[in-house]
Amino acid sequence: MDNLLEIRDLAVHYYSNRKVVEAVNHLSLDMKKGTVLGLVGETGAGKTTLALSIVNMIRGPQGKIVQGSLRFNGKDILAMGRQELRGLRGKDIAMIFQDPMTALNPVLPVGDQIAETVIRHEGLTRAQGWKKAEEMLETVGIPGIRSREYPHQFSGGMKQRVVIALALACNPVLLLADEPTTALDVTIQAQVLDLMRKLIRENGTSVLFITHSLGLVAENCDEVATMYAGEIVEYGTVDQVFGRPLHPYTRGLFGSLPRLRDSQRRLTPIPGLMPDPTALPRGCYFAPRCPDKMPVCGEIHPRDHLFEGHRVKCHLYGGNGREAGNER
Repeated sequence: MDNLLEIRDLAVHYYSNRKVVEAVNHLSLDMKKGTVLGLVGETGAGKTTLALSIVNMIRGPQGKIVQGSLRFNGKDILAMGRQELRGLRGKDIAMIFQDPMTALNPVLPVGDQIAETVIRHEGLTRAQGWKKAEEMLETVGIPGIRSREYPHQFSGGMKQRVVIALALACNPVLLLADEPTTALDVTIQAQVLDLMRKLIRENGTSVLFITHSLGLVAENCDEVATMYAGEIVEYGTVDQVFGRPLHPYTRGLFGSLPRLRDSQRRLTPIPGLMPDPTALPRGCYFAPRCPDKMPVCGEIHPRDHLFEGHRVKCHLYGGNGREAGNER
């Protein structure tokens, strides 16, 4: 089996004040073993919700996976019991959480939290677990002697490094990295990325790398998926998507970036805002902001099309819209 992770028709809703927030909408995605997949998109696109779904951490009554399937190494994650999920999380699938303030237990030393994970999953003694915890802290640039300190004694960036050390401690098969370097300075960021690359190279770890930085995706990923309003609108290799982005939203993300060789004085931002997830548009979710909008875009939701070797969800590349797309 080539696919490590298979997601089919996933839909995740949150319920609040008698409204339904449609966070992930009929999303399908495959990840091959040893692949680093970059997931990009604006805040609110549903990237973190997708990552939490993979480890079955969507909690009711506010959140619910209402449809779809999630299979990891052929096993149905959504059908797993509590004990089976505990054995999966931290060992086979680990997650670097976006907010280290809520990811760490404030009443336990950071070393104790790392040691607890390796003792449980690796069968180490307590002394061996603490030694491993100190080694992992050293790996992310924190002196091992600080393993007995509490989260409140660390800065925000150092807490993020602790969370990274915790996620990497058991050499996971799949690493869900939710903006892992956002709170880090440039030097430590490079160190952490080197560590992740070493993990991939030595253990064949697959990584879902969630980020706003297209530069980090270009440097560290094999494939890239663009997410908008809870769905994947473009998917392909880094060379394909960066070489010729097809979806108007992906092109808009690249157009919003400054270029050293470009003499223009102003950037070209994407107009408008992400649609309200409690009242998504009838047709294409991106249509209200799209510079290539056609009449069909406001009426019919687009389906996936395979075009020029990668996948795109846009009317420009299917049926009558394909000719329109070729005329541009």
